[in-house]
Amino acid sequence: MVKLASVTFLVDVDNTLLDNDRFRSDLQTHLGSAFGDETADSYWTIQERRFAELGYRDYLGALQEWWEREGGDPRLLDAARYLIDYPFADRLYGGALEALAHLRSLGSTVVLTDGDAVFQPRKIEQAGIAEAVDGQVLVYVHKELELDDVERRYPSERYVLVDDKLRILAAAKQFWGERVRTVLPLQGQFANDPAVVAAHPAADVTVAGIGELVELDF
Repeated sequence: MVKLASVTFLVDVDNTLLDNDRFRSDLQTHLGSAFGDETADSYWTIQERRFAELGYRDYLGALQEWWEREGGDPRLLDAARYLIDYPFADRLYGGALEALAHLRSLGSTVVLTDGDAVFQPRKIEQAGIAEAVDGQVLVYVHKELELDDVERRYPSERYVLVDDKLRILAAAKQFWGERVRTVLPLQGQFANDPAVVAAHPAADVTVAGIGELVELDF
């Protein structure tokens, strides 16, 4: 039987621990430079459609479809190497790993993220995040719909959820009520979008960046 923790910290990845907006910008620049804007644009068109269909950013699946659509052009395989070998450790926000270490000193700490079963875990490993939480990583297509599974795997009296998306924080508050404390780092496009902010309840705690977590007394 899994032991009941007193508090469990659940921490998002994209635009919470690492700058995913910067990664997307780097990828866009690389594809345009390597293959031309028109060919690169076809990749993003495929990815946006797959995102609407699947609900997560399917970088590798979009690449497979893009490669096939371009007639199996061997030049495009360079994009696969770029994705797999991308230096995600260089995109960690300042103090991200220190924040995880601080949370681990206070209670169980789990990475909770959306994504696919291949590229997202690779990203987390490459950035050093998996090692920082001793491999306690949960990946879902829609994590806000899997909170019952999160609780089954990591039962806890209370939770603290750190995420850059207010809709995720709101879903957790609706599911756990007063058992969860929500924390919004003001990083990335979603946390700083006035329309998104206006559409959802405020987080319990707001910080300018993930590194500020080391200063909070939970």
